[in-house]
Amino acid sequence: MSPELISILVLAVVFVIATTRSINMGALAFAAAFAVGTLVADLDADGIFAGFPGDLFVVLVGVTYLFAIARSNGTTDWLVHASVRLVRGRVALIPWVMFALTGALTAIGAVSPAAVAIVAPIALSFAARYGISPLLMGAMVVHGAQGGGFSPISIYGSIVNGIVEREKLPGNEVTLFLASLIVNLVIAAVVFVACGGLRLWRQGSVTEVDGGALKGRGELRDQPQPTGTGTTTDPGTHPSPSPSPSSSPSPTTTATATRETAPAPTSSLPLTPPRIATLLSLVALVVAVLVFDLDAGLTAITLAVVLSAVWPDDSRKAVGEIAWPTVLLICGVLTYVGVLDEMGTITWAGEGVGGIGVPLLAAVLLCYIGAIVSAFASSVGIMGALIPLAVPFLAQGEIGAVGMVAALAVSATVVDVSPFSTNGALVLAAAPDVDRERFFRQLMVYGGIVVAVVPAVVWLLMVVPGWG
Repeated sequence: MSPELISILVLAVVFVIATTRSINMGALAFAAAFAVGTLVADLDADGIFAGFPGDLFVVLVGVTYLFAIARSNGTTDWLVHASVRLVRGRVALIPWVMFALTGALTAIGAVSPAAVAIVAPIALSFAARYGISPLLMGAMVVHGAQGGGFSPISIYGSIVNGIVEREKLPGNEVTLFLASLIVNLVIAAVVFVACGGLRLWRQGSVTEVDGGALKGRGELRDQPQPTGTGTTTDPGTHPSPSPSPSSSPSPTTTATATRETAPAPTSSLPLTPPRIATLLSLVALVVAVLVFDLDAGLTAITLAVVLSAVWPDDSRKAVGEIAWPTVLLICGVLTYVGVLDEMGTITWAGEGVGGIGVPLLAAVLLCYIGAIVSAFASSVGIMGALIPLAVPFLAQGEIGAVGMVAALAVSATVVDVSPFSTNGALVLAAAPDVDRERFFRQLMVYGGIVVAVVPAVVWLLMVVPGWG
């Protein structure tokens, strides 16, 4: 048995043990990386640790640290209230606002994980407060980021278009952008319906009055309020904690449910100095990442430390609220994937597919390899490796280069909702008040469905017709 095949089988065993024995998969993956790297690949410690995602470790710790402070001093509550007022209480619009916001950030040049790191904590806080499925909200954020991720001025778009130009392949920047945008928009719409979005529309509108109590418009009269009181049965939802007295509907609220109400004054949640400083820190994070191209994780940690030094009482518990189990999980799995890369397993699989004599079959297999590997590794790195592998059969003229490149790009990025990818890990870490093990399983199942379905669909729509 070849070393490459052994490494793949060990990864499958890690999944099985973690699923059946409820052991942190990251810890298992570290042990597997040590065993396979030492006994099979003949790697030393430096070779094994070469795959440790130090940048992602810092991003996960820094962002969850900063937003733990924001939750403790009430800043995220203020942002949630502001979001409700922005859409005039129509809660069902909030997931689409988050989709559009992350899409706009990546379209103008933000790296996809940076955009998700900025938006996901706010979006998931809103979901927790109003009983929206965290899977729905997380998927909307990630698919929004990927929807805008291939604009001609974006990071992903510039990289892929540069690879196409370097390999002297026909290219179309607008087609690449629209392909990713449309696919992610359609997936977002499907997830919205499947995870309870229609229920949110039926519930109508809510506005916050009297420091957090909820009033509704006429259509709310016979519908349950989305205040998270109890367990919902929609797919992807989770039991919500009992609401505080300040968030419970009052008798006055019920009596006036048929009247249209005005948005609550901002004084219901005053902007205290800690909240103002935290909001300024979040703005500084956005500017630092988008304008000055600074690392999101290091910037977030620095801002969190400054806030902690000025207001230690608000920040005392923040370090304990960093998503350490998620950090262990993601770093362990990605370290093992790094061992696979070091020993040539990924290249071995790609070259094996590229040597198939049937171009259409090779194309769909490359799309699936891009999706599967990207669910655990760098999307850009996978595209950079797979597009050149497609050059030999693209040169035969039987497959359109524009469609093939678009299919590979979409397949390698749409799966970033996987909890093992950077974006999925950020969503998992950012979700407050959830059963993380259950949410992790939901993301893993959803990511698996995307991996299984989307590459075949984009191959059928973009490659088979022979675009370009």
